[in-house]
This record gives sequence, structure tokens and C-alpha cells, in this order.
Amino acid sequence: MTAEERQSSTPEEANVERKEIQALFVQTAKSVVFENGRLTLNGLAPTTLYFSDRPDRVVGHITSDEFLDAWDEGEDNFADDPPNAALSVFSHDGDEIHDIVVVLKDPALNGDVMTYNVEVLDGEMPASGGPSSLFIDVIGRPLTPVSVAGARRRRRRRR
Repeated sequence: MTAEERQSSTPEEANVERKEIQALFVQTAKSVVFENGRLTLNGLAPTTLYFSDRPDRVVGHITSDEFLDAWDEGEDNFADDPPNAALSVFSHDGDEIHDIVVVLKDPALNGDVMTYNVEVLDGEMPASGGPSSLFIDVIGRPLTPVSVAGARRRRRRRR
């Protein structure tokens, strides 16, 4: 099923007005490795969380495969304009937290391992680390199939 088919899978959903939201994406992993400009997230959670700010407060999750598939979709996409991201990494012993700001490029997913080419903008990237969260910068995206559930919730809330 294509994204467009999922977007309007019922007549009611076909009438949902598409509007832009600013979504922040979050990926979590059990550990990270950084080598030669390549960030590897090992033990990646199976879903990527997304949420938007007020007034809509859209929240949900998509599979990491869906996130990767959407990387180059639409006019304002991550492939054409790579996103900034903040990576927060615990040291292996949990005594330190490293916060690094990066630009993410060329993602690849293999099972529960996600890799990105990164450019470090701020902070010092450790060669490896423990549990991590990657906060991927906002991008204006039309409400997509992953947000139809949010549209349904809003519709129910307004009744």
C-alpha cells in the first residue's frame, strides 16, 4: 500500500484536510559507535517516536523502516536538506552523559542497526557509548498516513 493509499484509505479519511505540522523525531538505541564520520545506533528501538508542538500536539510512532522510507519524500525532505539532531549518549558505565549536535545524512537500516553519516556541529562525539536518544530536528511535513491516527483522535476529541 502506498503512502497516498494509506492517507485516504476510507472516504472519511480522504476528506481530512492535509496540513503541515512541525514534527520532532526521536530514536533510541542500546548503544552507539562512531567511526570515520559514521554513527551507528545498535539495538535501535523498532519504532521512531514523533511529536509536534501546540496547538495540534500530534504524537505517535512509525516503524524505523517507515521513517527511512520517508527520508526523501516530499518537497521539504531530509535528503535535500539534512536535519540537525541532538544525540544524548550515556557512557558505558553510566557515569557520564555526552550531548552532541550533528547533521544527519545517508541513513541505512539493517535489522536493529541504523547508521548515519554525520557532521559534528557541537560537542565531542565519543568513539562508543551506551544507551542513547537521538532527537531529530523538526521538518514541516504534511499530515501523512502516520498522522491519520492523530487526525482521528482530534476528530473524536472535538465531538
